[in-house]
Amino acid sequence: MSDIYIRTTGRAGRITLTRPKALNALSYDMCMAIDTALRNWREDDAVDLIILDAEGDKAFCAGGDIAQLYDTGIKGDYEYGRTFWRDEYRLNALIFEYPKPVVSFLQGFTMGGGVGIGCHGSHRIVGETSQIALPECSIGLVPDVGSTLMLALAPGRLGEYLGTTGHRMGPADTILAGFADHYIPIQHWQDLIEMLEASGSIDSLEAHSETPPEGSLAVLQSQIDADFGGETLGDIQNSLQNSDSENAAAALKLIGRNSPLSMACTVEMLHRLRSPTLTMRKALEMEYRFTYRAMEHGDFLEGIRAQIIDKDRNPSWQHQGQDVPAVAVSNMLQPLGADTLTFEEE
Repeated sequence: MSDIYIRTTGRAGRITLTRPKALNALSYDMCMAIDTALRNWREDDAVDLIILDAEGDKAFCAGGDIAQLYDTGIKGDYEYGRTFWRDEYRLNALIFEYPKPVVSFLQGFTMGGGVGIGCHGSHRIVGETSQIALPECSIGLVPDVGSTLMLALAPGRLGEYLGTTGHRMGPADTILAGFADHYIPIQHWQDLIEMLEASGSIDSLEAHSETPPEGSLAVLQSQIDADFGGETLGDIQNSLQNSDSENAAAALKLIGRNSPLSMACTVEMLHRLRSPTLTMRKALEMEYRFTYRAMEHGDFLEGIRAQIIDKDRNPSWQHQGQDVPAVAVSNMLQPLGADTLTFEEE
């Protein structure tokens, strides 16, 4: 497949995304190729670790390839999207639970589906260009691919902030929020990859790790906790509107572009998940409740139309401002019964 290069080099299973002109956007076929390779290598004693990287300087992976999702959904075919998300989420769980080290190198943009394959492994490397974000609410989705696990575990109320605003995190912030582990300047990556391939050991990672340039979230933590501590999206918007901080004004501007239904569901999901019983599978199952309904009952198709198809940046959301009825949130997040996301291997 020309979009992805899968091979074994030395002691490493190698997966390289090779769609740099498309910012390495993740297609369904790419997901399935990664899934197959990981399942094969899991049982292969000649493979000690997995290395995930991508071609190009601009992005590790800027998200899922949503054109096909739109093309099928606009015709009333919701099954393609449901199958895509179901199998993608199973891959996310596979990476998170993988018994061997999974080392990912996340240059440039890592967003949406890129987070799902790049930020669930055991060793996640960022460099000076790295920017990780979850902008799903801007297209009528919710942060998914297992990202709600990390958002629920992030310090204070960073999860609500990152999930509803789509704020782009630099290297220090990605580590603070739990989306990455090590900052290593990009000039060292190729030599490090060769060491990993030759040794099959992750011992060299710690030695190459450096302190990243200072981020913004640590300084803003107390303000974010105060502004995003409400129980609902409406509570959060009220707090932001009554705050005189520059960050609150910037957050309101970001939130104003997004689907109110998606943001309200994001806040509710994080509050439900934030418990001692949180697991990756529980997070993915909750996310699938929303994405399963996203085309038929959510703002997803309208969000894609406005952002990607017509590019008028003027979506007509179902709800306006903070006027999202609790029943609308409940309807999007209720259990799916027979269609519940499961993780059986087929």
